[in-house]
Amino acid sequence: MNPERKLRLLLAKPGLDGHDRGVKIVARGYRDAGFEVIYTGLHQTPEQIVDAAIQEDVDLVGLSCLSGAHLYLFTEVVKQLNEKGCADIAVVVGGIIPGEDIPRLKEAGIKQVFLPGTSLEEIVKWTQQKVKPRQQD
Repeated sequence: MNPERKLRLLLAKPGLDGHDRGVKIVARGYRDAGFEVIYTGLHQTPEQIVDAAIQEDVDLVGLSCLSGAHLYLFTEVVKQLNEKGCADIAVVVGGIIPGEDIPRLKEAGIKQVFLPGTSLEEIVKWTQQKVKPRQQD
C-alpha cells in the first residue's frame, strides 16, 4: 500500500431523485481538500454504483438521496459491496433522512450520515480521520 496515495471517492445519486446540488457541492469540497473524486451523476442503480466503485477502486462511496427511498437504496449498495468482497469500501450518506432511520442505516453498515446543514469542513475532517486507503493487490 502506498501511504501517499490520495483517497479515491465515488459520489452517486441512487434512484429517481433529481436533486444534485448538494452532492455536487460535497464533491467540490472533497476535490478542493485533495481527494480524488468521481461523480457518477443522477439516477444510478445500486448495481451501477457498486460496479463503478469496484472498477474505480475507490476507498469510499458517498450516496445522496432526497426522495425518501434511502433505506432500500443505501442498504442495497452496502449489501452488494459485501457480496462482491468489498466490505472494506466505506459508505457514507447524506440527504433528507429522518432521525429514526439513522440507527437502521448504521446497523446495515453505513459508516456515517451527514444531514443537511453539515459543513463541508466537518465532512472532510470525518473522512480524513476515519477513511484509510484500501489495501492494493
